[in-house]
Amino acid sequence: MRMIKRAATAAALVFLGAGVATVTAQSSNSSDTYRQLNLFGDVFERVRAEYVETVTDEQLIEAAINGMLTSLDPHSSYLNKKSFQDMQVQTRGEFGGLGIEVTMENGLVKVVSPIDDTPAFRAGLQPGDLIVQLNGEAVMGLSLNEAVEKMRGPVGSELKVTVRRGEAGEPFTVSLTRAVIKVQSVRYRTEGDIGYIRITSFNEQTQSGLEKAIASIQQQLGDKLKGFVLDLRNNPGGLLDQAVSVSDTFLDKGEIVSTRGRRAEEGTRFNAKAGDLTKGLPIVVLINGGSASASEIVAGALQDHKRAIIMGTQTFGKGSVQTIIPMPGHGAMRLTTARYYTPSGRSIQQLGITPDIEVHVAKVEDLDKNVVRRREADLKGSLLNPDAANKAPSPATTNPAAPGTPAAPNPAAPGAGAPPAAPGAAPGAAPGTAPVPGAVPTDGAAAEGAEPPFDFQLARALDLLRGVALFQQRAATR
Repeated sequence: MRMIKRAATAAALVFLGAGVATVTAQSSNSSDTYRQLNLFGDVFERVRAEYVETVTDEQLIEAAINGMLTSLDPHSSYLNKKSFQDMQVQTRGEFGGLGIEVTMENGLVKVVSPIDDTPAFRAGLQPGDLIVQLNGEAVMGLSLNEAVEKMRGPVGSELKVTVRRGEAGEPFTVSLTRAVIKVQSVRYRTEGDIGYIRITSFNEQTQSGLEKAIASIQQQLGDKLKGFVLDLRNNPGGLLDQAVSVSDTFLDKGEIVSTRGRRAEEGTRFNAKAGDLTKGLPIVVLINGGSASASEIVAGALQDHKRAIIMGTQTFGKGSVQTIIPMPGHGAMRLTTARYYTPSGRSIQQLGITPDIEVHVAKVEDLDKNVVRRREADLKGSLLNPDAANKAPSPATTNPAAPGTPAAPNPAAPGAGAPPAAPGAAPGAAPGTAPVPGAVPTDGAAAEGAEPPFDFQLARALDLLRGVALFQQRAATR
């Protein structure tokens, strides 16, 4: 759930000739600052000399810096050399670990989103789960970086994670085997005459993958293509430039997002360039509580420009930008430097994106199953239809199809990822080693020949797009 804006250098502005009053105030502030630094030095020396166990100067300084940054907000932190290297690898789309995006809440690690086709995803972890223990050790009291470091480890090693789901839920433990996480940022397929594109995260591969997906779907369906579903559910975010680029793909003009920092002159606006790769076809964007940061930028931009219909549930609500500032000879500092705003000037910090059409994860049940209904054709002596003389009426015992059931998906295009369904497990489902109903199927995750779980939100999106296309077609023939 990172929103990263790369920073190479930092500049300091010095203003001269501000007057005697200003100089006096600056001197007073400097004196107070030095007194506070003296206090820090006294505490540092006392801890180093008298703490019950030996600790290195490096450990103490790193902990002090990290404590200062994490006290600001949940997303600012210090990255040592190893963490900085891991972060750089992760934004390239391949890294080691469990495959979950996390944040800190009330001293516990909270799952923002499991990443598709990872150990955490296959074990059934869901957005909102709270991690309370790692290998039996309590998470309470650890910083976010310390908890993440404990979740990392050699590929193939096992980690027991104790999770609490919901406020009244009983903790349960799952065993996860660490693996190399290769994030396939964009997956796609066709759903009848609709193109389905899922973006799992925003890394350096996202824009190229999106362009490939759109081109492949257009080549497959040609003039039959009626619209696109852009699935951002459980997408925790990523690189700011990729979020801007993805939004630009569907827009012809206008602002995409603006960032506003501490000083007004530091604000930045990102605008769309001419050219909509989807040629103006209708778009439905799917979101949920696991959609955060960069996902919210894309959804907000398309919603404000009325370019897409946003469907699903309220998003996570992370509306801040983190800048990665390298510290020469050490690691890097992740610092919250700005808030971002949608084109209409909305800040979604803590609020999230509200969908245009709210659709929750649901299970569709066929209530007409095994119900025999009498029809006009079954009545004795009913009038015949001369236009249907050669057509036999359907038997009255025929069971109608469940409403909203989507058409069977076409085989994925060559090179496309396995078709995902609804992200996130069904509410209340106990995690285990088997795929969770309602979770996103991944390559090899479903048994051969097994029917994928029904995705109610996707079915609603497909119905809406087909309805829009039908309306446009009839309006054009008037």
